[in-house]
Amino acid sequence: MIAYITENDMRRWEEEQRFDIISHVRGTEIQWFGDIILTGNGIHIQSCTFLNYDGNVFFCDIYETRPQVCRDYMPGSSALCPLYKGHA
Repeated sequence: MIAYITENDMRRWEEEQRFDIISHVRGTEIQWFGDIILTGNGIHIQSCTFLNYDGNVFFCDIYETRPQVCRDYMPGSSALCPLYKGHA
């Protein structure tokens, strides 16, 4: 299971039939370490796959059903966030 996805997240996506999300996260072995996201083989991921930009603002493609870690996340508290100002 992925470090930042809970069993409840996975259950919710199954109930919502969000196979697009499930297929993306299942088996990827992604780990989130503070401001760093790494794949199982050590590749550094720069940002969340579901974070998008329309030329004016950043937005989450799966906001309504985002994982618990994102629900608990304080915007701007990590260098991964576009709102980050260098101080958490």
